[in-house]
Amino acid sequence: MRAAVYTLGCKLNQCESEALASSFDSRGFFIGPASEDADIYIINTCTVTTKAEQKARRMIRKLSGEHPESAVLVTGCYAQLDSADLKLADNVIVVPHDYKDDINRLPSHLEEQGISPGIDFAPRIRAFFEGDTGTAPDPDRFWYDSVDFNYHTRAFLKVQDGCNNSCAYCRVTIARGDSVSLGVDDVMKQFTALQQKGYREVVLTGVNLTSYNSGGIDFTALLDELTAEASRSVKAGNPSVRIRLSSLEPETIDERMARAVESPFVCPHFHIPVQSGSDRILNLMRRHNDRSRIISAVERLREAKYDPYIAADVIAGFPGETDEDFEQTRSLLEDCNFTFLHVFPYSSRPGTAAAAMKNQVPQRISGERTNILRKLSARNSADYAERWLGREIEVLLEQKKGQNWLGTSGNYLKTEVCDILNNNGDDNREGGLCRAGILSTENGIRCEFLKWV
Repeated sequence: MRAAVYTLGCKLNQCESEALASSFDSRGFFIGPASEDADIYIINTCTVTTKAEQKARRMIRKLSGEHPESAVLVTGCYAQLDSADLKLADNVIVVPHDYKDDINRLPSHLEEQGISPGIDFAPRIRAFFEGDTGTAPDPDRFWYDSVDFNYHTRAFLKVQDGCNNSCAYCRVTIARGDSVSLGVDDVMKQFTALQQKGYREVVLTGVNLTSYNSGGIDFTALLDELTAEASRSVKAGNPSVRIRLSSLEPETIDERMARAVESPFVCPHFHIPVQSGSDRILNLMRRHNDRSRIISAVERLREAKYDPYIAADVIAGFPGETDEDFEQTRSLLEDCNFTFLHVFPYSSRPGTAAAAMKNQVPQRISGERTNILRKLSARNSADYAERWLGREIEVLLEQKKGQNWLGTSGNYLKTEVCDILNNNGDDNREGGLCRAGILSTENGIRCEFLKWV
């Protein structure tokens, strides 16, 4: 049988989709893109913005309409909150996020029951999810072991889920629930096993990564444990593994955190949910930081790492945002010189405090502010890449392109490494790590292969 996974949203969703795809693959399914024919389609949804939900509904209509004999499984945060909105066809089966593990168990059920594609395929799958066999008695938010799955080039390690912050604009906390953390022993066990499987990069993921806390061990202490293990492994003669962090809340980036990320095993790539540069708006958003904390966080990261790639999330047009508030945001982003800005025009989300606020900003104005910030982002990204011209980087190879390889550097530059085959003669290096020198930043970043790492 064939299965396809279509993912919307954050790195955590990508991580969980990868786990589902690998689970189906290990049970004999052929995994292909959602653009190809499949017997089972899995759509992992996002509820951060109205646009993300619209994309999900469009894909559901498209796949269910074009493939009426296939089963279209819809899961993720949107499915958790508004399942009725997503039942758009008879062959669409909505599986709330809390029960995503049931999808993981579906291949075994199909094999045991001898269920194969046919006229009654989708109804029989629906019966699995609606019956006792398809309902986990106690949904586990860490329902998979990262080691069990076959990631292509880098591994994802989910260490945290949920959030306790209740930001005024955010619906994800409603969908994902309170913060929970994977036990330290389980984290270390999975990390060590991923090293032994040969992965050269492990991405730590979570809804609010820095809220990790297990048995009194906070995220900084966990990171210290992980980098110490990475160091021990290298001293034992094993290849090095680098650790990439998915997101860091500004108020958690203190001196302890800065010392932890100084480790050479931590990628010089950071992502900060800034959201606004106006203290008044940050207060309305119910954020736990202010302008000065954001500036301090960025300064600490730059002191800890040599010229790191620092990205930021920003919301333009939050309710009540005046021209002065926006100017404070623009000036903060310019002064901090973020490498990339992930700019969202404010999107009113049902069930959030911000949806009921007065002084909603017209879409025209929020759109104009979004465009201003995106232009700033494009300029900063180009300047950052140009600044690295002539420098050396470590690149994780992801996709072959003729004699060259496409990959991602530790500081998150998307690169093309030239003439690897001519230099080494090795044709099978997906997931490998090499050192390269940047030759050009025009029309993409091109590098010269230097050596394997």
